[in-house]
Amino acid sequence: MLMDPMGGIVRTNDGNAILREITVKHPAAKSMIDIARTQDEETGDGTTLVIVLAGEIMSKAHVFLEQRIHPTIIIQAYLQALEDMVKLAETNKAREKAKKPTTNAVPHHKRGNKNNLQKVASKEDEEGGENADPKGAAPPPDAKTPAPSTALPLGRIKIEVIITTLFRQKVKWKATASIKMATAVETMIEKIDEVKSRLGRTLGTPMRLRDLIRQVRAARTMAEERAVVDRESANIRESFRDDESPWKCRNIAKLLYIHMLGYPAHFGQMECMKLVAQPRFTDKRIGYLGAMLLLDERSEVHLLVTNSLKNDLNSQTQFVTGLALCTLGSICSSEMCRDLANEIERLVKSSNAYIKKKAALCAFRIVRKVPELMEVFISCTRSLLGEKNHGVLMGATTLVTEMCERSPDVLNHFKKLVPSLVRILKNLLMSGYSPEHDVTGISDPFLQVKLLRLLRVLGKDDPKATEEMNDILAQVATNTETAKNVGNAILYETVLTIMEIRSESGLRVLAVNILGRFLLNPDKNIRYVALNTLLKTVAVDYQAVQRHRTTVVDCLKDPDISIRKRAMELCFALINKTNITHMTKEILIFLDTADPEFKSECASKMYVATERFSPSQEWHLDTMIKVLELAGNHVPDEVVSCMIQLVSSHPSIQHYAAVRLFRSIQAQDVTNAQPLLQVAFWSIGEFGDLLLQPSDDDSSRIEEGEVVSVFELVIPSTLTSLVTKCYGVTALAKLATRFSSTLPRVQALIGANQAHIHLELQQRSIEFNRVVDAGDLKFGLLERMPIIQQNSLNAAAAPIDESMMEVTTNSNDGGNLITTNADLLGGLSLDSNSMPGVQAAPSLNAGNDLFDLIGGGGIPSSSGPATIANGLDDLLGGALGGLSVSNPLSTANISPNPSTNADPFDFLGGGTTQKSAPPSNPGVMALNSNGIEAKLVVEKDFIGGQPAELLLSVVNNNSAKVENFVFQAAVTKAYQVELQAASGSDLGLNGAQPQITQRMRIKKVADGQTLRMRTRATFTLNGSSITIQGEVNSLPGLS
Repeated sequence: MLMDPMGGIVRTNDGNAILREITVKHPAAKSMIDIARTQDEETGDGTTLVIVLAGEIMSKAHVFLEQRIHPTIIIQAYLQALEDMVKLAETNKAREKAKKPTTNAVPHHKRGNKNNLQKVASKEDEEGGENADPKGAAPPPDAKTPAPSTALPLGRIKIEVIITTLFRQKVKWKATASIKMATAVETMIEKIDEVKSRLGRTLGTPMRLRDLIRQVRAARTMAEERAVVDRESANIRESFRDDESPWKCRNIAKLLYIHMLGYPAHFGQMECMKLVAQPRFTDKRIGYLGAMLLLDERSEVHLLVTNSLKNDLNSQTQFVTGLALCTLGSICSSEMCRDLANEIERLVKSSNAYIKKKAALCAFRIVRKVPELMEVFISCTRSLLGEKNHGVLMGATTLVTEMCERSPDVLNHFKKLVPSLVRILKNLLMSGYSPEHDVTGISDPFLQVKLLRLLRVLGKDDPKATEEMNDILAQVATNTETAKNVGNAILYETVLTIMEIRSESGLRVLAVNILGRFLLNPDKNIRYVALNTLLKTVAVDYQAVQRHRTTVVDCLKDPDISIRKRAMELCFALINKTNITHMTKEILIFLDTADPEFKSECASKMYVATERFSPSQEWHLDTMIKVLELAGNHVPDEVVSCMIQLVSSHPSIQHYAAVRLFRSIQAQDVTNAQPLLQVAFWSIGEFGDLLLQPSDDDSSRIEEGEVVSVFELVIPSTLTSLVTKCYGVTALAKLATRFSSTLPRVQALIGANQAHIHLELQQRSIEFNRVVDAGDLKFGLLERMPIIQQNSLNAAAAPIDESMMEVTTNSNDGGNLITTNADLLGGLSLDSNSMPGVQAAPSLNAGNDLFDLIGGGGIPSSSGPATIANGLDDLLGGALGGLSVSNPLSTANISPNPSTNADPFDFLGGGTTQKSAPPSNPGVMALNSNGIEAKLVVEKDFIGGQPAELLLSVVNNNSAKVENFVFQAAVTKAYQVELQAASGSDLGLNGAQPQITQRMRIKKVADGQTLRMRTRATFTLNGSSITIQGEVNSLPGLS
């Protein structure tokens, strides 16, 4: 069973069919597929055999290649062997022909008849009776097993055996005869059709479409199918040369079928145009259908199409006009849309409902193709929403929705129609049974869905429009039946509308409850839609979604893998401080039996959740050890680094961690959990002395021999990865300074890999072996590592207090930078205040003032006036003064002053000025979350009133590409920050290129205050929008 590129399922045991569905790029693999195709075209069988034979020949050639024999010599040898094989086969054939006897051989079925009868005869009859006649009676022509010959002397064969055999043969003959009769009738019908088709072609009548389909389906191989199609394509080409042929429609229909099979049919474009120009409706219909399938924007006959469409749009027959509208909506180009837009506008105003509906849908395609033409349809579309015909209403709502999504001005124009749309939707709900529009008891669900989608667009970020549609949304949510899938579709659109607009809290709870009912639906598609929507709804109404936590957890046990994946993501989104214990138990149960593709993501998200909400560090450690045990080798390297950082940065749990990790790897076979071994080896190596101390939680004392025994068991194993062995050798080197009684065993393990094939492991083994023998020097070299401050997930970052910062966001399209407070400050209201030397700025809550938190005083006056940008005043607020936000600095203000350049040979500092040295500091992490690392490095300090210059470098450590990356920064109110355009907006996966660099300038407005910075970044990862935050309290290299 294979899936083709179009999503279809192919079930076959034919080797050529399997290879034909495989997409390969390697030339050798393509040659193998060509071998199978050639075999299939020539003989129709043996495709698998030739592949196996070719593979065996190549495997034999591999031996000669290893002996450094040139490939051309091997090819010549194979060709000579082929000639020898052909000669040998011809010799054997002649020899067998010479040995063939001249006597008439007994037919096989008669020999079999004699043998079958002798099996039921007695041994005495075989020895004393007469021989069987080799020319026995022939069986009936349709019988599979012939009847016994009456000329044979049967001797003492039991009469009941003969009667039974004859009865069974008679039954078989009757059954076979009936099958043969049905087959004969079917064959006769096919023969009659074939004769009629041949007779018709003899008289000048082309093959019918059904006959072509039957021949194509009867083809056993692709070669036969191509032969049928090529032969019929040639006949169609020949018939096209006759302009007076009455069979043009039949030929175009067959040509369209050939086009659907994937064969070239472009030579029929002009014939389609000729049919379109015919006066008959049947000719126009097949002509326009061919134009829709065979033409595209690059076709040279588009001008002819435009003229034909313009003529038919003015036709007096509504069905001809409808054909032209459908064709224009399907193949319209930009030039065609501009030429015929006025014609479509005229038809939209037509009094015919059929033409109105078609024209509205055609206008929708035109607006999608050429958005600037929407102004042509605004006035005429508004009147369509008052029509009674449901088809016209559906076309009008589709057109209005498209125009509102593309233009804010059009959106504001149509917001006045919200009451009319609400009234239409209410009439649909309250109307009685209408057989014309009823679908499983619901009145026109298609129109209801269109109206709900339009209301969602019109009510977004509009409180007035939302207020007008709240009541009708509540009625739809409560009165729609859920027994049928039609009702579920309407409820789903209702939920999306409620969540998109600024609806009331009670209405949002009602929408979430509808999704909760969807989770209990037996249809897996509805459950998946509910989980996917709840995942997006968590950010809108967290508490309402939290009520369905139990149902979401039950979805982790669903047999469908897609539902389990969405349920896992939603479970992590619902974790908080109050339910983390219960949710962790459920997720660990899921992790134990989860598919391998889930374990990596689950381990990463579990670390993030436990770091943010764990009740204690010990519980955090125990939970993650359990995750490492269950996830096994699927744990990503980032989690290993975070676990090491967790143990390193918390001295209170270092003893507990060392003991707990040692017991974990000692109690079970952990060769399938290499990340757990790596964390355990690091902890044991760093805190081996603590490991030997008695523990209150563990009554049994750990001896040095037990620890070394674990290393002796794990490191030499072939199942241990090279990275784990490197961790183990490093840990053993450190244990050499912490253990005393087992030092010889430790040294033996360290030196055991001095000849290892892996260079890094070999180097570690040799160097650590020398260090261990270095006497007292080893105690200084192998002391404990400093505390690790950063980790690659950094999930426990405190939320940014958005009332304290000036915000600057970059514009990736170059030019002037955009300074805004919308994203980072959450749209706080601003009022004026005063600040010495700075223009009046708004004041916020004094308790949120950053300088009150760090005990700072008022801000002294700056030496010069500052400029206010975009009306953004004091964003930090407080009773101690405000902040000025400056415009982006001009190039003149940041250019280096020649007078500040010092003599490069003035080593004693005799010069009056100093030149800023190149950055020598390692920088500081501005962001470190969700696999994104952003490092800030100071390139230039505050010198002579000039702004400081910083360089931001962003790296993506995720296994997926990051897109639309936007960085924002906010500084304390004594400073101003300005971001230059970033080098790009996309990040390569796993730290690869492209990476993003961005420069920023920080200007000091007032002295005496410490610079602190809050950072934020938004980006798209795996189709989801993610926001991360960070904080920088000090910048090395900045005074």
